[in-house]
Amino acid sequence: MTNPVPLTEIWRGPRPESVHLGHAVICDSSGGIVEASGNPDAVVLPRSSAKMLQALPLITSGAAHAHGLNSEQLALACASHEGGEIHTSRVRRWIDDLGLTDYDFRCGAHMPWDKAAHKALLCSDTAPCQVHNNCSGKHAGFLTLNRQLGGGPDYVEPDHPVQKAVFEAFEEITAETSPYYGIDGCSAPNPACTLHGMARAMAWFAAASETGGMVENAAVRLWQAMVAHPELVAGEGRACTELMRACSEPVALKTGAEAFFIAILPQRKLGVALKIADGGTRGAECAIASILVRLGVLDPDHPTARKFRNAPITNWRGIETGMIKPAAALA
Repeated sequence: MTNPVPLTEIWRGPRPESVHLGHAVICDSSGGIVEASGNPDAVVLPRSSAKMLQALPLITSGAAHAHGLNSEQLALACASHEGGEIHTSRVRRWIDDLGLTDYDFRCGAHMPWDKAAHKALLCSDTAPCQVHNNCSGKHAGFLTLNRQLGGGPDYVEPDHPVQKAVFEAFEEITAETSPYYGIDGCSAPNPACTLHGMARAMAWFAAASETGGMVENAAVRLWQAMVAHPELVAGEGRACTELMRACSEPVALKTGAEAFFIAILPQRKLGVALKIADGGTRGAECAIASILVRLGVLDPDHPTARKFRNAPITNWRGIETGMIKPAAALA
């Protein structure tokens, strides 16, 4: 099968009103496909779902050790955070410790998604800084790696030593040669791979051992940091944070722009990658929650599960008008 298939449905009345098509792959520790919907060989840009891969050189280069990075900082290196005080205060301290400033980032500034931080900037008529960018933790990691590698200031350039290290790690763990890259919202290159390659990489993370060598140890440290600090990976109310808290066993989750999602299940040594073809976030959130239910790590009746799958849709008067639910492929 080469075409995307229905993964999420929006119901109104007795039948679906809208359908989100997509691809989903579950891989085991050998990299083999356990289950797939749609086309496992679809070439995709994993966007921010690839941040764990992009963070591997931060540890394997010795930069994390040299600068004494803790698990909170490793979680932020993998984060697409809300820009709340809990996030920006930690990233600011991180770059302060490097002797750097907001100017040294290359991610650009945008208003924080965190409501309190957003309101505070508006009320004070203050422009956002680059530290408010949801990718500032990843970029603090890039700056730390750059300090270790001795590269120039424009660390997001594809031929920069930082990005060369990232591409090398990405291709090694996905076991694919990336056919191209796109420039992400934070200005860093984002290499492409197949959906199978991304699921295979997540399964590798899931099966990695602390005693399996430097690269595997780095992988374990990253997923453990994400699980230990779900509030830093995204933020309150976000699917990544809420679903990680709701799972009955450690599961690392990460969304990416344009409706990408991954899951790392270390106790089962499974990796998941999915992409909703139309870029609809609600479709990806329902799909990943449904896969977690199918795999037995999320109780279908947990309030968080019900928030993202089989979730009622209400109108402005609070009347239930429909439901967002998994399609047959994930039901």
